[in-house]
Amino acid sequence: MGKIVVQLALLGLMLAVVYTLPNKEDWDIYKYHINSTVTDGYAITIITSRVVNRRDQPTEIEFHVKIPKNAFISQFKMSIEGQMYDGVVKAKEEAQQQYSEAMSRGQSAGLVSSVGRSLEEFTTSVTVAAHQKVTFELTHEELLKRRLGQYELQIYARPMQPVNDFKIDVSIYEQPDIVFSEVKGGLNNPILATIGAAESQNQLDVHFHPTVEQQTLCGACGDDGLNGDLVIVYDVFRDETLGHLKESDGFFVHHFAPTGLARISKNVIFVIDQSGSMQGRKMRQTRAALVHILADLAMDDYFGLITFNHAVHPWKRELVQANEHNVGIAKEFARTIEDHGSTDINSALLDGAKMLNQNPRDGSASILILLTDGDPTTGERNPVIIQKNVMRAINKKFPLYCLGFGHDVNFEFLEKMSLENSGVARRIYDDTDADLQLKGFYAEVATPLLTNVMLIYEGGANLTQTNFSHYYNGSEIVVAGQITDNNIETFSPRVVAISGNKHVEFSETNSSTVMTASLSESNTRRLWAYLTVKQLLDKELQLDGEEKERAKQEVLELSLKYRFVTPHTSMVVTKPPGENAQVLHKPKEGEKHPLPRGGFFRSVVSSLHYDDPSFPAQRLHGTANRRRQGTMHPSSRGPAGRRVHPQGSMDSALLTDRGMTWSASSPMSESITVARIPSVFAPTLVSITTVLQRFVRKTVNGSLPLCYDLNEFMLLKLLHNPNRELSINGQLESYPSVGFKRIVIHNQNQRIDINQRHIRVNDGQNATKIRWEPNIIDIQRGKLIQSHNKTTIMIEDSLLIIMRHEKKGKSLLWPIFSQVSNDPVEGLLAVKPLVYESVSAPSGTVTVSGKTFTVSEGDIFDYSVTSAPRIKCWLTSAENALEGRLFDFLVSDL
Repeated sequence: MGKIVVQLALLGLMLAVVYTLPNKEDWDIYKYHINSTVTDGYAITIITSRVVNRRDQPTEIEFHVKIPKNAFISQFKMSIEGQMYDGVVKAKEEAQQQYSEAMSRGQSAGLVSSVGRSLEEFTTSVTVAAHQKVTFELTHEELLKRRLGQYELQIYARPMQPVNDFKIDVSIYEQPDIVFSEVKGGLNNPILATIGAAESQNQLDVHFHPTVEQQTLCGACGDDGLNGDLVIVYDVFRDETLGHLKESDGFFVHHFAPTGLARISKNVIFVIDQSGSMQGRKMRQTRAALVHILADLAMDDYFGLITFNHAVHPWKRELVQANEHNVGIAKEFARTIEDHGSTDINSALLDGAKMLNQNPRDGSASILILLTDGDPTTGERNPVIIQKNVMRAINKKFPLYCLGFGHDVNFEFLEKMSLENSGVARRIYDDTDADLQLKGFYAEVATPLLTNVMLIYEGGANLTQTNFSHYYNGSEIVVAGQITDNNIETFSPRVVAISGNKHVEFSETNSSTVMTASLSESNTRRLWAYLTVKQLLDKELQLDGEEKERAKQEVLELSLKYRFVTPHTSMVVTKPPGENAQVLHKPKEGEKHPLPRGGFFRSVVSSLHYDDPSFPAQRLHGTANRRRQGTMHPSSRGPAGRRVHPQGSMDSALLTDRGMTWSASSPMSESITVARIPSVFAPTLVSITTVLQRFVRKTVNGSLPLCYDLNEFMLLKLLHNPNRELSINGQLESYPSVGFKRIVIHNQNQRIDINQRHIRVNDGQNATKIRWEPNIIDIQRGKLIQSHNKTTIMIEDSLLIIMRHEKKGKSLLWPIFSQVSNDPVEGLLAVKPLVYESVSAPSGTVTVSGKTFTVSEGDIFDYSVTSAPRIKCWLTSAENALEGRLFDFLVSDL
């Protein structure tokens, strides 16, 4: 079987076809309540939406919310005219059959997906009869984590329309007293959000009840109502004793965060990736953050700097004291770090561990911090061997903290390596505030107070983690467990640790140390279950073989008992008769959003043609027919190979690097229109009848292109030019709309955020908001020219045009990009060439960047016009493209 090596360049082709959209204008949300109750740091939040179908026919109604990533969904139910439909939590394997059936139908089986830095999305829908009502109710639970001296509860609200009865109510109950509180976030407004008068210092109430008019006028509001978060920040009184311990129903929870401790001097080594992938903004922000962090070191701290690419470059061969002279020299070194070369993580970490081991200081706390944005590409490249090498070198003497820069970093590799060495991994999002994220993380570990912390509970059982390498100022250690035989008289807690050179013990109690709960009796038990599951998931990541399976089984048993949706369980969302159940699963950090196999919902594959130089410039008309032998494109089949017919029609557009329009009508014999236009002109929007968003990568030498389908809500990298510090990201409109709902341009340190209603230009200090109406404003390195339905952005020799198309009151955005220079760029509008090998058989495999994917060759068009050639492509599933990281087009945040 012969192989062909070809070069791939982006054709820039996105084909979007849809069926009738569940239009939010067809229903009224007349009640939207969010009620959150926090007891001893454990938050249970219930989101309730009551909706009426105002149409004279059955209508599909959507429920769409965002929840914190650390939360577990524990309940979902729908009520339709008195009939209740409950979500059922099952083992993922048990739910797999329903999951696979939904995927084979092209339905969205994964209803929860990561969104941005701290949130996940939950989406479902149900068909409601004419003029009937439906109530959605979602419950999620989380243990709030204390960072930098405060707890933070985030509540996100986006009902998608102004609501007559909209309320957010938060009640916080804490022992001991609440000492301060603040309301922040995009929805915060002193007129709208009020802190209620509590009955005691142990209770805090926050109420947010905006009117319909206020929901369209506040800072995070618009014509579609509220769209933002409310963040409640608070902390409680602390002293030098054992801390706060609560007992309830045979379970206990212990919050340990003593005050009045002397800080411990630290030995810290920063291991900084300076490989070529850190170029541009990443490197500039890393330098700025490092300079700031060095300035914050205490005089009695000792520190070291190691940069690495294909080689390791220590600033000094030993730790040096953080005096004014040494810090000044280190800052100058940090300002000169440049990016180039490949990535040898193994050698860099081993050198860092060796330096700490060779420079011990009694009474100090040692810390190793790694910052990288990629996988190991030189030296030792096997992640498992690297993890073993690092664990052997550290030998439980100090923690390793791994900071993964960007979305494409192998986060699981970093997370496992950190957990194995008593640390944590944190993702640093590639955004304008990445330097602030780096400085924020350092602030959390900047002041160690205790080392070798052990929490001991005589008369306790089934304990969560009790040993901690370090305790930092502003943090908190939480331990939960069961009280043996439910006998509080024999239960005795104490904490032993090292403070500098001294062994210290905490056993003294105060009057509120041990208390019996009177509020939410079951919360302590649920908190224990939540914390146990979280820590078992971390433990599972570190284990292998039978131990890993045992940890997985424990997670599964607890998740089923307490109805938590975790990585090992799924919630089957039941619906009325005649509608398919949906399966909800929780993604892991960094996991790609699952896509329907075949790439689309309830539809046949439509015909496709791309702009080819051999095509005549004039408009062509023809007919696209399916293969006469009866075979179909692989993704044009529904369940069990049945044909699935298109439903409905809507306007859509096709865009290429040279520009293109096309149209189709009739599910069985489509009319085709193809025309080539310059990419700087607006595309013509035409009628489509089927569901598909297709991306095609065209081969430079004329071989078959590679194509794949997308139809889910996604955040996409449209363009990245590191040489110009220019990037463009886009947010696809929620299925099944066609086009983008938001496009964000990063122009050096300036951010241009474009949505269907307005444009925001922000340079970090000043922000300008303009509507879609004629205007001209200056931006960095260029101009922004605005009209009613077109935005033209000129930045040096680059030109971006964003068209706004309106249909039945709904706006969609389309970007067109042109660049004069030959700078290397990547993304869906312009991608660097790739090399792949393809086979010439009707089906087989394609190898891209060392990864192999199954593909199928199918006729896409068979024109009746004799001058038009038959077009074929290699088809690979979107899952292959995403899971194999074949195309670097996903971003985690705009």
